[in-house]
Amino acid sequence: MTAVRSRITDNIVYFARTLRKAGVPVGPASVVDAVQAVEVSGISNRDDLYWTLHAVFVRKREHRILFDEAFRVYWQSRGLIEKMLAILSPVAPPRGAPEKPKAGQTRVAQAFQANKERVAEETRPEIEVDAKFTVSGKELLQSKDFAQMTAEEINDAKKALASMALSMDKIRLRRLVPAHSGKVDPRRTLRASMRAGGDIIDLKFRQPAEKRPPLVAICDISGSMSQYSRLLLHFLHAVTAERRDVHTFLFGTRLSNVTRQLRMKDPDEALEACSEGVQDWSGGTRIASALHDFNRHWSRRVLSGKPTVLLITDGLERDSDEDLAREMDRLHRSCRRLIWLNPLLRFEGFEAKAKGIRAMLPHVDEFRAVHSLDAVADLVSALMGKQSDSKSSNPKSWLKRQS
Repeated sequence: MTAVRSRITDNIVYFARTLRKAGVPVGPASVVDAVQAVEVSGISNRDDLYWTLHAVFVRKREHRILFDEAFRVYWQSRGLIEKMLAILSPVAPPRGAPEKPKAGQTRVAQAFQANKERVAEETRPEIEVDAKFTVSGKELLQSKDFAQMTAEEINDAKKALASMALSMDKIRLRRLVPAHSGKVDPRRTLRASMRAGGDIIDLKFRQPAEKRPPLVAICDISGSMSQYSRLLLHFLHAVTAERRDVHTFLFGTRLSNVTRQLRMKDPDEALEACSEGVQDWSGGTRIASALHDFNRHWSRRVLSGKPTVLLITDGLERDSDEDLAREMDRLHRSCRRLIWLNPLLRFEGFEAKAKGIRAMLPHVDEFRAVHSLDAVADLVSALMGKQSDSKSSNPKSWLKRQS
């Protein structure tokens, strides 16, 4: 009986370690509680084991999807619960028609792989390498194109994008607030002097209030932009988690509002919800039609408070240039600052020759690249009001080159 209990404990410990690697905070106390709960409730069927471990390990809503995927992978073999005393490692998935990847599946798979390699890492001999004349992997990742990254590099890029802090420059309001210096506030000064009996005049000051402007992102998800859009959605998800005044829209052939989906705490769950809510992912693109829909139905709702608008697209339009220019002009006049992010700027020989690009450039304040981590870091610096060492972002300079 002692050996049976020991193997049950080993399986639960391994499962808890996998959850921890996948991002679920599982501590030693939770593992002890899980072992005791399984011993008390017993192992009669899959559902009983699932909900017993679920009750112990899952404490937040965003952890449910990771637990469900980890449980499915670990206990997927038929009869594994009854045979768990003889099985100490996860098995291969059943054969059949390929299914659509679930949210959290990648992180859980990586967590299993990390546990498998743990023993090998501890016993691997240390090899000294002279890296004096090499370039660090971090520097290469910073400048590498998103479209050329491997799966491992994409995961590292997602983490880097999620950790980028975005503290936008502040704008002055007409409303005045108390301050240590500035203009004299007669009312507060009189009240302060009356409290002292009128013998002492304690000057009080006021100055215009400041606030960070709202942020609106309109992102192209057509076939030529899908690889960049998925990574940028991780950046927008991190920004949305820190601030409530962020609105995100996706468009291909139609416009979709995914602000509510990006407010989910788990990034994988948020992106899966975006994919399910959008019908035209990796399809065609109609920029003028999407902007017309935004200007007509959403501009008055989300463009109050002098927001900054990020337009993320390559500018390859198939609609009329006149319609595109008109909608861009209306959008530009409705916001405080319009920044166009175009991955085509990654090419050194890029020229603004396409009619759609030339129709859009006169109506934007900045024209920036968005193909790498360095480009996103330059964008963050620009939004914070800092100087950037990147390529000139003045849209007029691109038009003059073709004149």
